[in-house]
Amino acid sequence: MGIIIGLTGSIATGKSTISKMFDSFNIPVVDADVISREVVEIGRPAYQQIVDCFGEKVLHEDRTLNRKQLGSIIFKDETKRKQLNEIVHPEVRKQMLEQRDGYLNEGNKAVVLDIPLLFESDLAHFADRTLVVYVDEETQLKRLMDRDGSSKEDALERIRSQIPIQEKAERADEVIDNSGTIEESFQQLKRILTEWNVLKKSD
Repeated sequence: MGIIIGLTGSIATGKSTISKMFDSFNIPVVDADVISREVVEIGRPAYQQIVDCFGEKVLHEDRTLNRKQLGSIIFKDETKRKQLNEIVHPEVRKQMLEQRDGYLNEGNKAVVLDIPLLFESDLAHFADRTLVVYVDEETQLKRLMDRDGSSKEDALERIRSQIPIQEKAERADEVIDNSGTIEESFQQLKRILTEWNVLKKSD
């Protein structure tokens, strides 16, 4: 049976960069973000529940979900964030587990569950091992402000809506320090996968 790796980080730590690296080792990735976009498409059950809960102000003119507008509501209001999570998370989990089990049944040596809120959503039990992509908080803040063109205040608000990255690193089985070069991060991942017997020492 293959090993299930729970991959997480925090906003602007570079988790997506690490997630793509698993392609190099032919390890499939189940991406919670991709699934969370799919489950809120027009016609899906979660979509209608969101419109009922938040109103039509969270829709674009073509009636697709305006994720930015929805995000601005839930980042400032924990109650609203919980309401959205209660709608979306069960659907996402269901799809993730179906994909995970499908890959395992195909005989893959490992499957990655790429879950941004792995610890916040108490989903670590879905995985055999957890891997956190880490940068220090100063680097995280700078990267987020540069990436989104956001103010320091807005960036800090988004960072503080998640568990601190330091705490996630302490809870993880392994940590990739992503503050250096892409190659340095790649070598860390390779070492970890070798230690977990996903890769042979010669791979």
